Amino acid sequence: MPDLSTIIKAYDVRGVVPDQWDETVARAIGAAFAEFVHAETGASAVVTAHDMRDSSVPLSRAFAEGVLSRGLDVVEAGLGSTDMLYFAAGSLDLPGAMFTASHNPAQYNGIKMCRAGAAPIGQDSGLAQIRTWAEQQLDGEAVFERVVDAPGTSSTRDVLGEYSDYLRGLVDLSGIRPLKVVVDAGNGMGGHTVPVVLSGLPLEVVPMYFELDGSFPNHEANPLDPANLVDLQRAVPEHGADIGLAFDGDADRVFVVDERGEPVSPSAVTALVAVRELARGVGTTIIHNLITSSAVPEIVREHGGEPVRTRVGHSFIKAEMARTDAVFGGEHSAHYYFRDFWRADTGMLAAMHVLAALGEQTRPLSELASAYSRYTASGEINSTVTDAPGRVAAVRESYEGDGVTVDELDGLTVQLPDGAWFNLRASNTEPLLRLNVEAPDEARMTTIRDDVLAKVRA
Repeated sequence: MPDLSTIIKAYDVRGVVPDQWDETVARAIGAAFAEFVHAETGASAVVTAHDMRDSSVPLSRAFAEGVLSRGLDVVEAGLGSTDMLYFAAGSLDLPGAMFTASHNPAQYNGIKMCRAGAAPIGQDSGLAQIRTWAEQQLDGEAVFERVVDAPGTSSTRDVLGEYSDYLRGLVDLSGIRPLKVVVDAGNGMGGHTVPVVLSGLPLEVVPMYFELDGSFPNHEANPLDPANLVDLQRAVPEHGADIGLAFDGDADRVFVVDERGEPVSPSAVTALVAVRELARGVGTTIIHNLITSSAVPEIVREHGGEPVRTRVGHSFIKAEMARTDAVFGGEHSAHYYFRDFWRADTGMLAAMHVLAALGEQTRPLSELASAYSRYTASGEINSTVTDAPGRVAAVRESYEGDGVTVDELDGLTVQLPDGAWFNLRASNTEPLLRLNVEAPDEARMTTIRDDVLAKVRA
């Protein structure tokens, strides 16, 4: 029997196909998911969607067979981005399952599951139970007490147009100045959604790698790695474009490049979108995780908002958004969450906000973004360690002192008297410590970064 502990992670299912999981496993997970959502809320149907990977259709169909076997109906939304699946789960008020491995290499696939209304399901909120029931089925156990009179029925529904209309109703781009936009879809789902969402607007879209290809022939669909932004950074000035957008494989994240080919940090994008959302006057709370720039809470307060700091990870962001009724949330990893989008993350809606902000005024993006970029950041630096707790303790001891603030909301965060700070936290899945440093200038950031790394790697 496959070891499901290796593929069912904190927030989703993710693993190599067929080595770690296959259609038999997908069928068992589908039945377990159906039983879980039916037991929790009485759900009678589930909506599914899938990305462009070769294994996505067979896996999603097998999952659907598992759902149908438990008497629930399946609405197949077909090819789509992860945020399109969240739209379907929200607008149809159905639990959902998206088949994608996001930015992972071609041999991987996965499932992102949610409740009706796109509410998250994680290890502590249902995924552990789903795993247990799936394992019991694969062991040949009779796990479900509920008797099913008849299998469910399957139908298809094309929601791409509805998804596009909904987003365009949230951000009106029809009146902006003409912009030339280079979009790198990385052979992922942005190549499917961008032409529909951005069509007929004052935008000249220059497509890069829009061909759907789960083998990712041009580069990995992971713009968080700077190597995968190089093509876009070169193309934007070559085309004389105003902006560049890079989507990850399932298009739930977006990265932005200015007219010079320079990346705009996700923290600056978070601050920019937060200001736009606050200006609407429909909410004051903005969520940010603890390794976004200090500029984000500063700018939120300056515009009458209330910043709320959370741990890293979408389940924590979404939980805080629900608790505080936040209007928007952003992460350093370029996930952006909107109350108007069922508190789910959508790269497309964030991209539309940036396009609107740029097109509603005349300055270039580099100048516009500079107002939201106040400090120098190291980016995330990983170190392989054998004694993560010991290394963190040594760093903490060396920095504690007058004027220093320390907290352990998520790893170790050290706030220094001159406004510089760093966060050091352990990976949940690998023997790594992840370091993020921010300081008022490059020299100070470099000094802190090198000092902490020396202690971590001693």
